[in-house]
Amino acid sequence: MNNVIFDFGQVLVKFEPKYMVSRYLEDKADIDLVSSVLFDRLYWDRLDAGTIKDSEVVALACERLPERLHAVTENIYYNWIYNIPEIEGMRDAVAICREKGFGVYLLSNISHYFADRANEIPILALIDGCVFSAKCGLVKPSREIFAHICKKFKLDPVKTLFVDDNENNVAGARSFGLNTYLFDGNSSALCNYLRSL
Repeated sequence: MNNVIFDFGQVLVKFEPKYMVSRYLEDKADIDLVSSVLFDRLYWDRLDAGTIKDSEVVALACERLPERLHAVTENIYYNWIYNIPEIEGMRDAVAICREKGFGVYLLSNISHYFADRANEIPILALIDGCVFSAKCGLVKPSREIFAHICKKFKLDPVKTLFVDDNENNVAGARSFGLNTYLFDGNSSALCNYLRSL
């Protein structure tokens, strides 16, 4: 193995809407409501594809929420990237890759807003190169996005491991020809696997 490609949400960091919303609201009913509306896949699938603007997401979400929650909803949206704690042990996983001389990359279905601020995310400073779906107009698990990252960073799929928590993404990567690891949240197990390569 020469390279490892990591997913971002639920692999390097915890992406938990209710946690992110609870940083700004205390009432449980409000937390449940705002998290279900603001982080609705109806918007986030389009954000990942780069086909909707951030301001549109906020406006559409606010249409479904009481006016008293509009300001805080906007605040949550434009600050969620700062409320994604790292998964314990994943820095160790990256360090193991480094010790073994592997290139370390990121492939994430994620918005323009995040991609434009990725340099503000501490763990991403450890990554050699990133591909964000909104930026390239391709999303996992399409064959095209795996081809894109391999071409961009000159990666040989046969010598590259892809780590993701989503079974469909893992299946897509495997179909393309990458080696794969379905991450279940157990960073210790992943670290042991990486050491074995």
